[in-house]
Amino acid sequence: MKPLVLLRPQTAISWNLHSQPSPLLQSRRFHVSCSSLQSESEKAKDNSASRLEYKPGILDDFFLNSFRSKLVQEVGWDSEKPGYDGLIELANRLLMKSRSNADAKDAAVRILKSLFPPFLLELYKLLIAPIAGGKVAALMVARVTVLTCQWLMGPCTVNSVDLSNGTSWKSGVFVEKCKYLEESKCVGVCINTCKLPTQAFFKDYMGVPLVMEPNFSDYSCQLKHQTLVSLNHQLFAICWLT
Repeated sequence: MKPLVLLRPQTAISWNLHSQPSPLLQSRRFHVSCSSLQSESEKAKDNSASRLEYKPGILDDFFLNSFRSKLVQEVGWDSEKPGYDGLIELANRLLMKSRSNADAKDAAVRILKSLFPPFLLELYKLLIAPIAGGKVAALMVARVTVLTCQWLMGPCTVNSVDLSNGTSWKSGVFVEKCKYLEESKCVGVCINTCKLPTQAFFKDYMGVPLVMEPNFSDYSCQLKHQTLVSLNHQLFAICWLT
């Protein structure tokens, strides 16, 4: 299985999900879109293969419909496919209609921001994010992510991540097999509608630095919610080295 990546306006190349994304995918000059090339036999094999499954919760339909509604508003179009399949088709349309990767990222950030009530993000960033050097905010975000986002990503758990100051903190989230990446089978969709916008959203609107590390070989993903303490240590190290 290989998705086809199109670098507009001229270049067309094949991209293997078993490799890490190049800096070109994050370029503002290029528009990256994907098209899955999958035969019927491969689809049958995928459907019969054993995979980790998440048992839907009572609020999952609400989360899915809310997210899809905001995505439809941003794209200006809706898929005829129901449920998660339609959501993936909308994500692909968002990437294709954007003039650049930066536009796709900004659109995804707007969607994430629109999911929260007014002033909630500002209050969180102002009142919660500074507590204990950001440790409380990072810990809270990790747990809320596990409670509310498994319908989108699949099974995930809170885990410890190493901070730059030499300590560890249970502010990470490990996604065993990301459903969003597995269903889209597209590096461009992952990077430009999930990884980059989610990192920007948490840092800019919630005051919680985030690093997402998708694995394109097994579809897992490690989310590392950083603390302000670890961020300050990184800045100090950079200043000292320069």
